[in-house]
Amino acid sequence: MLAKPLRGALIFSLTGLFAASAAAAQPAPQTARQALLEMLFSKTPGTFEKHLPQVTRAALHKAGTTSGTPLLAGFSALTSQLSHGQQLQTFEAGPTLLSFEDPQARSKFEVTVERDDLRGEEDEIELSFRSFKDGATQTAGAKFRLTLAMKQEAGTWCLNEVSAAVGVSLTDPEFLKGVAAKLTPATTGVGVQPIAGGLPPMTAMSGMTVPNEASAVGALRTLNAAEVTYVASFPGRGFTCELSDLGGMGAGGEPTEHQAMLIDPRLASGKKNGYIFALSGCDGTPASRYSVIAMPADPASGTRAFCSDESAVIRFSAAGKAASCGSLGQPLR
Repeated sequence: MLAKPLRGALIFSLTGLFAASAAAAQPAPQTARQALLEMLFSKTPGTFEKHLPQVTRAALHKAGTTSGTPLLAGFSALTSQLSHGQQLQTFEAGPTLLSFEDPQARSKFEVTVERDDLRGEEDEIELSFRSFKDGATQTAGAKFRLTLAMKQEAGTWCLNEVSAAVGVSLTDPEFLKGVAAKLTPATTGVGVQPIAGGLPPMTAMSGMTVPNEASAVGALRTLNAAEVTYVASFPGRGFTCELSDLGGMGAGGEPTEHQAMLIDPRLASGKKNGYIFALSGCDGTPASRYSVIAMPADPASGTRAFCSDESAVIRFSAAGKAASCGSLGQPLR
């Protein structure tokens, strides 16, 4: 029979061992980044709403919806749409939040974590977006950033604030490459032809052609993002082929299917910075397809036409005609 001191020491050791094992078995608390991934990709009903603040959930219930803000609903729909049938990867740590590839289209899309500032029960996560085609970036110097402020409520990380910013770096190599391509001296089969004063002739484009074309491409990206947000906000209708449906900024009231408040009034009017924009191809209810074209209003505005569709791939036609862009257009690199 064990002596009392030895028996007590054994019981104390076993108790400590069991306590340590129980502590080790407890899962680590969920991080704000893990909560964000769960919010966007979980297929469990109610998960998206679970990571919204209590006051937001109450307001959504009162309004009879649980889709969240149009921006986040659109982002969630975009990731779901692009990841369908593709190679999606999410990362709970490291510089990349998620990436997905389409081997057939030889394209890749990445969401990068630029900043993750944890301060007690608050965490601010800044994300940037990059797309690639055949290994080449498709940003042309444009940078889109999304900042998500997460805050704990009753032990759960909730999305407290969302802000977005778009910028163009005038020193970005991709932007400079695009500018240089448009400023190449005209040549013939025997080389550059000189003119009076010894200067090589430049292309016949006006000084506004390059920024106009860059603006048209940026507008197409805006319209693609707006269509994704629109179909997420109004799934019964699907995509829209009315630019005015995507507009309505500054009109007041709540977003509706005829005033979604997703694009600025100039773009919603169909003409901006020397280019004419038009939507088409929204067949069926809900519409699952659309096409968008950006065509120069006159030769001085630009030389190329640009187009895109629900795939979000932007193409161009050097002839500047809408008809030759969709079927014969080259992917924008």
